[in-house]
Amino acid sequence: MNQIVPVEPAYPETWFLGVKLADLDVAAAARAIVARPAGAGFAYVVTPNAQHMVALHNGAPDLQAAYDAAWLRLSDSQVVRLLGQHLFGMALPSCAGSDLTAALFANHIQAADTICVIGGDDELRDRLIAQYGLQRLSLHQPPMGFIKDPAAVQAALDFVAAHPSRYIFLAVGQPRGEILARLLKERGDITGTGLCIGSSLHFITGLVQRAPEWMRRYALEWLHRLIRSPRTHFRRVFIESLPLLGMAVRARLAPESRRHLPRRGKTPA
Repeated sequence: MNQIVPVEPAYPETWFLGVKLADLDVAAAARAIVARPAGAGFAYVVTPNAQHMVALHNGAPDLQAAYDAAWLRLSDSQVVRLLGQHLFGMALPSCAGSDLTAALFANHIQAADTICVIGGDDELRDRLIAQYGLQRLSLHQPPMGFIKDPAAVQAALDFVAAHPSRYIFLAVGQPRGEILARLLKERGDITGTGLCIGSSLHFITGLVQRAPEWMRRYALEWLHRLIRSPRTHFRRVFIESLPLLGMAVRARLAPESRRHLPRRGKTPA
């Protein structure tokens, strides 16, 4: 089988706390994704937030490998943006995965586009079809904990291969979505654009209530999730995400550390 090798355009990137972030906002990222023609070799998008950046800093080899192989790394977090602005004087773009998903469905995705969703259930599929008139939507629901089950992982990979799609939404959570995206790319026979988008599809269909716009604007979306589901989000907020503040302060106080210094550059085409 001949491998499909995608050749992607290069976008300017900013290094921040050890992660390369594409200098694209929601509208620009959506245009870049839609510009990839149907049938293009598989490339995928990740949306790092505070939790991801802490995990990468602490050493998460599977997640790091997935980030290294990603086409676009888009800054998901308003907290990250504010830290960059106030501690380093940086103007980091904001491109939350939920906003990107909403923009794609509202402004770009057509009814006849081929779409594959990994994650979710029949209700999510029915709502997507009803709201957007989708005619070619395929959905696979892997079992809980599937990423640790080689057979379940293979089933997800085979489903994507059997349902060639222009847009592949990986709605299985972090780091499962990112790991699955890397495995899809490594197959060499997958086409389309993968998006690791967490709960974004549940937000746009109303299955899960997103934080009000004013809370998102003031970087308080984490508080909304914590209030709505304290037992689920306590660890994510206070243990897995909060250390980002210490990382940023240490980087600011130790500018000689090249590992943390913001740098600008381009990803090779």
